[in-house]
Amino acid sequence: MSASTLEKKPVNFSNILLGAGLNMFEVTTLGQPLEVVKTTMAANRGLTIAQSASLVWSRGGALGFYQGLIPWAWVEASTKGAVLLFVSAEAEYQLRKVGASAFGAGIGGGVLGGFAQAYLTVGFCTCMKTVEITRAKAAGVPGVPQLTTWQVFTDIYKKEGIRGINKGVNAVAIRQMTNWGSRFGLSRLAEDSIKSLTGKKEDQKLSAVEKIASSVIGGGLSAWNQPIEVIRIEMQSKTKDPNRPANLTVGSTFRYIYGQSGFKGLYRGVTPRIALGVWQTVCMVGLGDIAKEFVAKLTGETPVGKGH
Repeated sequence: MSASTLEKKPVNFSNILLGAGLNMFEVTTLGQPLEVVKTTMAANRGLTIAQSASLVWSRGGALGFYQGLIPWAWVEASTKGAVLLFVSAEAEYQLRKVGASAFGAGIGGGVLGGFAQAYLTVGFCTCMKTVEITRAKAAGVPGVPQLTTWQVFTDIYKKEGIRGINKGVNAVAIRQMTNWGSRFGLSRLAEDSIKSLTGKKEDQKLSAVEKIASSVIGGGLSAWNQPIEVIRIEMQSKTKDPNRPANLTVGSTFRYIYGQSGFKGLYRGVTPRIALGVWQTVCMVGLGDIAKEFVAKLTGETPVGKGH
């Protein structure tokens, strides 16, 4: 749809509820298990996928794969999903209105949505999830009590304050901006490519299968930024290493990881990350667009986002 045919639409607040619901679904199904395996590999860069999965299983069987889900992943999912779908949809619409292509508007909407996510909600939740997944377990050690997640949170806050529970937030922001800029932009590019291959016109809608296929492509290719994810995990990790710099920045963390594990270390966990990226993009872009269109039919309004 060209920019000249776009009509002025009201702010669509239903995207807030849709985003929260979709992200809760994503993380409670495949999202958190993939997140746990990915984080374990990135924090323990000598482990394979099988070894990481075995380590996770040893921490509580099947429930080990959902470590950090309650409350942090649920808090993060419900808030970041709402922020992402609302901000990205509004930004994407405004960019299309001033003449941006679907690809350019998708990147812009994703970047702005990811930026808002990182500093409003994702920073402290991601930090606490990583702490939960990587902290040393004291269970079974005589005389050493097992701290609850809230005790860990309180302890970090008392020692380090707001900065402690938002450790690595700048790396999170870079990750979220590149994540969702890539996922939305590449998904829109894939949609346009599918339309060209199938002979559909620009204003014709894709089928649900075509929409999800576009999201799979966009989500899989978006894992190119894995190094910043490994850096983020290392900055937030509670693993002990006497060689690790005391005050980590994005730059010093990069040098530390490269010095310890080389180029391959910066891509540890990329396989589960690709799977996670695909699942997140299917939920938030593909199913998100389908859900927005469904709600629009119920309310009689045109959905905001994707240049509508």
